[in-house]
Amino acid sequence: MSAAPAGPIFVVGCQRSGTTLMRLLLDSHSRISCGAETLFLSDMERIVTSDWSRMARFGFSQQYWLDRIADFFGGMQREYAANRGKQRWADKSPEYAMHIDFIGRVFPDAQFIHVIRDGRDVAVSHRKRFGYWACVKSAVKWPRYIAAARASASKLEPGRYYEVRYHELVGDLEQTMKRVFAFLGEEWEPQILEYDKQPHDVADRYLNQVTSRRAAAKKPAAVYNSRVGSYRQELDPMVRTLFWLTSRSTLKELGYS
Repeated sequence: MSAAPAGPIFVVGCQRSGTTLMRLLLDSHSRISCGAETLFLSDMERIVTSDWSRMARFGFSQQYWLDRIADFFGGMQREYAANRGKQRWADKSPEYAMHIDFIGRVFPDAQFIHVIRDGRDVAVSHRKRFGYWACVKSAVKWPRYIAAARASASKLEPGRYYEVRYHELVGDLEQTMKRVFAFLGEEWEPQILEYDKQPHDVADRYLNQVTSRRAAAKKPAAVYNSRVGSYRQELDPMVRTLFWLTSRSTLKELGYS
């Protein structure tokens, strides 16, 4: 019998693409712990990049620093998982999509799940969550995240990177997540479908937001697909034009008409 997988899992993707939903689904598994966003791991990349000429004066190799980062970050995550009775840790920080190369050096056994959503729906969600200017900027941000993650993925070994489309996730939750857990080498567990009934360390703001959205969508289920294609009614002409100028090739590449 093969050993149970133990490598870390990183959930990445442009903000407002469904990464939090993926986090909670993974966190519902009996073996996997996925806590709050960390964000700061990308700051440590400076040690072996922009700050390397200074850090090299300490006389340690880059591998030394990578190992120290892994000890600190991985140690914290392992302890958090163990405190929750779990054996494997995951991290959901969307901006790590821009740092897969570095994270892959720190954790050579890491697996990456990239959640991809139609960029125009991402723009609508940016406006609702962050305001109109963020919505406008997402026309540039979204294709940049997609390109960066996919470029890094092309350099990873097979079995380390997996893409999940948001519309498939909310359209057929069970089959999509069964494929995700097969990629991770984990057994399927039915309670994942009732992720909202499992304990998670999340802010009250998120729970209130989900409840209000579910009520607005008139969907009692924990996962609903009413926001797929929301851009058709809610994205204004100016941002639509911006997406055509900045993202049409990415939209076509991903099959979004």
